[in-house]
Amino acid sequence: MPADLSGFNRSAGEVQIDNTCAAAAGQAEEQFQHYGQFSSSVSIILAVLMALMVLATVLGNALVILAFVVDKGLRTQGNFFFLNLAIADFLVGGFCIPLYIPYVLTGQWKFGKGLCKLWLVMDYLLCTASVFNIVLISYDRFISVTKAVSYRAQKGMTRNAVFKMLIVWVAAFLLYGPAIITWEYIARSTILPEGECYVEFYYNWYFLMIASTVEFFTPFISVTYFNLSIYINIKRRTMMRNEEMAQGQEHCELTFQGKRKEHLIFFVKSADEAYIEPKKQGGTLSPSMPSAAGNGAQKLESPMLDLNINQDLPPLQVEVSAKKSQDCFYKSAENACTNMRPDMASSIANRFRLSRDKRVAKSLAIIVCVFGLCWAPYTLLMIIRAACHGRCVQDYLYEISFWLLWLNSAINPVLYPLCHMSFRKAFMKLLCPAKVKIHPHIFM
Repeated sequence: MPADLSGFNRSAGEVQIDNTCAAAAGQAEEQFQHYGQFSSSVSIILAVLMALMVLATVLGNALVILAFVVDKGLRTQGNFFFLNLAIADFLVGGFCIPLYIPYVLTGQWKFGKGLCKLWLVMDYLLCTASVFNIVLISYDRFISVTKAVSYRAQKGMTRNAVFKMLIVWVAAFLLYGPAIITWEYIARSTILPEGECYVEFYYNWYFLMIASTVEFFTPFISVTYFNLSIYINIKRRTMMRNEEMAQGQEHCELTFQGKRKEHLIFFVKSADEAYIEPKKQGGTLSPSMPSAAGNGAQKLESPMLDLNINQDLPPLQVEVSAKKSQDCFYKSAENACTNMRPDMASSIANRFRLSRDKRVAKSLAIIVCVFGLCWAPYTLLMIIRAACHGRCVQDYLYEISFWLLWLNSAINPVLYPLCHMSFRKAFMKLLCPAKVKIHPHIFM
């Protein structure tokens, strides 16, 4: 009996445990259905972060576009390419990310197959256009530094810049657009399950390898080459400028020493000549004082002065006359170096251009580094994932690398005011017009 009672109690305990587990499983399933792939707290945190990212991307790129529209000083050929990049990044934050937020939170695509196709085309188009625009910006700066004369001759040709911008968009669409639209019709089958939204070539390793080479590896190598060329060109010009300045300084010093030597030879006379000359002129100096006459002649002879020196001349007047002769010497030396002023003006202009080119190289280096850090993880993981059909790459790693692409669109507008004075001025005029009126010298 006690044994049967114990068995009954054990059965009742098992039943109670089973009911508890079933209730917990039901609550977990209900919570999973409501919040999708994540718990409630994680979903809220992710939603806030993604909303902030959308806000930063849209506002930052909208500010760049507005500055370009309002400030006519920004409408140069190179800045048109920054405008093109801002348009692509603005559409990423305004269209692509908002549609992906409910998809990543719920784990299901609820907008239909047609909108899925449109979203995929736009996402791949905009991200690829962003990459190609960075290449175009780097190439434009490369030409502006290495071929400055021809670049300045084409500076006002906006039609050429607009044509290049259109080429970027056409090339970006042709890389992925036709494949996204027609892949399932050519293959006569689809791998896309219900409630999902990704491209049909998601696991096609060969196509992704070719596309990644065009989209990332070739642009990254090109941009690196352009920036290294800019750096080498700037370094070579800096060395040439330093050599020219050293030669100019040496020439000025030699001229100065030559003038000083002429001055000393002209003014210094022998004691005999100094003794005979006052005698010929019938001065009042006595022959018994040759040293005094010689000293006076050495101090006061000048090509500009013809004075009869008296023995009773006060010492103060002698010192003043000597000072005048020294002033003549230094003026002649100054006139000798004045001929270097046109070269110095040219040197200052070259120094200004070199400083500007250095800022350009620095800004492009920052953009390239950010581009590489944001795109390299996604590109590598996408190829590896396609090669092993998703079995060797964790989903969360691929998701993080995917968000890094969109983070690049949010970071790009921040690079403009940090690296380009023209955009910084335009942003200041838009955001703080009162400060510009009170302190106009900040633009000097």
